[in-house]
Amino acid sequence: MIDYATLFRANLPAAAGKYNGFPKYNFVGGHNDAASVPVDELIAAAGTVLKREGSTLATYGLNSGPQGYRGLREFLVKKLAKNAGIACTADDILITGGSQQALELINSLLLDPGDTIIVEEASYGGFLSRVRRFGVNMVPLPLDKQGMDVEALGRILADLKGKGIRPKYLFTIPTVQNPTASILPLERRQAVIKLCESYGVPIIEDECYSDLVWDGKRPQAMRGIAGDDRVIYVGSFSKSIAPAVRLGYIVAGWPVLSRILPLKTDSGTGAIDQMVLAEFCEARFDDHVAALRKVLKRKLGVLTEAVSANFGTAAEFEVPDGGIFLWIKLPDSVDTLKLFQAASKEGVSLNPGAEWSVDPAHGKSRLRLCFANPTEQTIREGVAKLAEICNREFGVPTRIANVGR
Repeated sequence: MIDYATLFRANLPAAAGKYNGFPKYNFVGGHNDAASVPVDELIAAAGTVLKREGSTLATYGLNSGPQGYRGLREFLVKKLAKNAGIACTADDILITGGSQQALELINSLLLDPGDTIIVEEASYGGFLSRVRRFGVNMVPLPLDKQGMDVEALGRILADLKGKGIRPKYLFTIPTVQNPTASILPLERRQAVIKLCESYGVPIIEDECYSDLVWDGKRPQAMRGIAGDDRVIYVGSFSKSIAPAVRLGYIVAGWPVLSRILPLKTDSGTGAIDQMVLAEFCEARFDDHVAALRKVLKRKLGVLTEAVSANFGTAAEFEVPDGGIFLWIKLPDSVDTLKLFQAASKEGVSLNPGAEWSVDPAHGKSRLRLCFANPTEQTIREGVAKLAEICNREFGVPTRIANVGR
């Protein structure tokens, strides 16, 4: 036998654990409501589009080229104009294997070891972990209830310029921020664009959750405000349709996309997925998302009630205006990484805040709970169980309510 461990390259990520099914109380990841997946409609869409265009599967890229199925890109042109205020054409869009691949491609295009980027102090854990592997310096940008602190951004940019450092980009999740769920107001978006332009710093705008604002009204996307590649836009169908579909996209001009395409060496994103989704979305997207929002908002209400009942004032949080996460601050005495380890042994899974923070110390006593996938009863039971474990491990909360049983 060959000992492959002696052949592995240096600096690999930690080995993955074997999948043994989801825990009983699963509050991690970006999973969504299972009952809301439009199974019958997707089946119908698959039959229709495959009968009409199935023969194009004989060639890489169908008859649409390397940027993805044209029908899906044309749907996105209309969707982005209507919902996000972005004017673009199908040629400005590249379909990717989820937003994660979109971000990987952008980073592969822009980052060298030793570069500096500005990132919201709490941000998408998958982005943070991968950027660290690029060997870049991340400068944390403070957040408040409405998103990034524009004055702090100005100070950071001025300080970096004084040191002779030009950041490669600012990474932001302005609409239903992950993990805080804040929504950056229009005035701040305009100010951020103007500020970054004055320092020659582009913006990477991640809008994965923007379809899930409860009232369906969101500020204009930063890409729409800028109108050009001062902002590179990233979107996804993972939260609006289903995460396992693994379809995302980049909106950028040809000078950017023409350099990204050679880096996308997967021979094309899954074609059938794109065809089916385009067929479904053209007719049903708006109605589906409106119904999904109602389900998620109701589950959020169940979660916030359960957290308040079981943790009391020990748990601090802002009630989100959209999304699938609740970002919670516990007393400083609680280490949520250790809480995660203890809770996992008893079937409760959560995201410790250190993994979602540029500076792990910022997230030490914070945690993220995803409420979209568990049933309402599972949410109640799981939060009650988590409170018991937290009380046993850290003495928080000081009293355990007899709820959620």
